[in-house]
Amino acid sequence: MTPATPPISIHPRANSVTVTVYVWNVRASSLDTMSQYGQADMARWAPEPEKSPDRSDFARDRARLVHSAALRRLGAKTQVRTPWRRLDHPVGDDFIRTRLTHSLEVAQVGRELGQALGCDPDVVDTACLAHDLGHPPFGHNGERALASVASGIGGFEGNAQTWRLLTRLEAKVYWQGRSAGLNLTRASLDATVKYPWATGQAPPGQAPAKFGYFEPDHAVFAWMRQGVPAFARCVEAQVMDVADDIAYCVHDVEDGIVGGSIEPRGLARVALREAVVALALEAYNGAVVGADQLDQAALRLIKLPFWVSRLEDGRPGLASLKNMTSELIGRFVLAAVRATQAQFGPGPLTRYQAQVVVPPATLAEITMLKALAAHQVMRPRLTDPVYVEQRAMIAQLYELLSARPERLEPEFWADYQAVEDEVSRGRVVVDQIASLTDASAGLLLQRLTGD
Repeated sequence: MTPATPPISIHPRANSVTVTVYVWNVRASSLDTMSQYGQADMARWAPEPEKSPDRSDFARDRARLVHSAALRRLGAKTQVRTPWRRLDHPVGDDFIRTRLTHSLEVAQVGRELGQALGCDPDVVDTACLAHDLGHPPFGHNGERALASVASGIGGFEGNAQTWRLLTRLEAKVYWQGRSAGLNLTRASLDATVKYPWATGQAPPGQAPAKFGYFEPDHAVFAWMRQGVPAFARCVEAQVMDVADDIAYCVHDVEDGIVGGSIEPRGLARVALREAVVALALEAYNGAVVGADQLDQAALRLIKLPFWVSRLEDGRPGLASLKNMTSELIGRFVLAAVRATQAQFGPGPLTRYQAQVVVPPATLAEITMLKALAAHQVMRPRLTDPVYVEQRAMIAQLYELLSARPERLEPEFWADYQAVEDEVSRGRVVVDQIASLTDASAGLLLQRLTGD
């Protein structure tokens, strides 16, 4: 049986919270949360034969994600800092997070946040594991480059590519002459959608460059969204989004501290704090929280008892830093659970029964951590010669594969031959490039230019 209270407890240390994981029987927990979902939530786009009742439909969704080739490839894709010293020499810092390790961390945070609210843990897990599947090689640097070369065929967006992978490219079920991708349930698919609109259809207040699917993939999207208000996001998708923000803001700062790009006490300096606040307002949250709230959030963070003042040498320093990341995650998760339950009740809260609430003070702290990592780590690297080279590689790969499509991998070459218009053919070339890892992109370019 599910505990009467959510799986979060407060420990009597000043300004400190700890997320406590209850060890639940997986089958009992799944059956309990499954009662909050209807048959329509468990429907699949392509019909499948009856399977053993020993596992829930949502547990099968998660298993399909875990066993997918797309998830495995994330282990060799950049998160923020590229793990390779040189593109043709794939040996580097094995401490740096990859897209795969980041996705695993998001899934852990999301699963606990979702369980506290009453979501099915497998639905949330699936969404969190899937949320970065569509990212191309070289992280956001590669995404920008691919969006540029694909501007004439509908552009590129990592979230829309994730949808394409889940519903078309990642082979699991073949139906009516085409791949149905992993053929996930409606609830699990819906939970993966951070931006529930197509290219050029963003609602007011949303960045037009962000969208959830490409127009050729509209049919399955329309099936999945039957009866759902336009632009609305289910609770599970919101949990995934919040978990992503929490995980990457905390862990990017951790990586930056270990790599020497971020000084733990740097935000105590007025000049740096002002620069980070300006970046936060520009890039992340607009008018959601103001400059004063962001400034106070920074000061509040560095005064927390677990905030490291400097990275000490050896294991003691690494342990202190890891404790800081754990405490921050617990702080943010607890704040979101409390605020959501205060507004919508104890739950269970699933599908379209609630909105995940992140208090303004917590949002300001998360935003400042994201902006700190961006200011100290990501932006300085945009002009780094390696990053310039990465963008040039993406453009060259698109040009060479468009000119010689027979060099595409067999499944993409078959896709290319099955379409007739140039826009669809260009999309197949983009599919091929987006599937590459950092290392395989360099190797493919060597092969294409070596003939």
